[in-house]
Amino acid sequence: MTRRRVVALVSGSVQGVGYRWFVRGRAESAGLAGSATNLSDGRVEVVLEGDGDAVAAVLADLDGPRAPGAVTRVDVRDDGDQGSVGFTTA
Repeated sequence: MTRRRVVALVSGSVQGVGYRWFVRGRAESAGLAGSATNLSDGRVEVVLEGDGDAVAAVLADLDGPRAPGAVTRVDVRDDGDQGSVGFTTA
């Protein structure tokens, strides 16, 4: 298993629509750690860490047809694996 950690900044109408909880559900189902956090500029920051294939699958869902709200852009950067455990929302 190749581990991967990414930070994704999700733009659009993604606050107040259940988006963070959608991401949390997808991440936990995939066995990933990380977080989904509302930012003051209206974006949501998503951190995903775990199996590389699972991270890629959840990344694809961030702007997929089942995502709540209206995602207009997802900017992703790879980050160093930190051995995180669990998923949080803020």
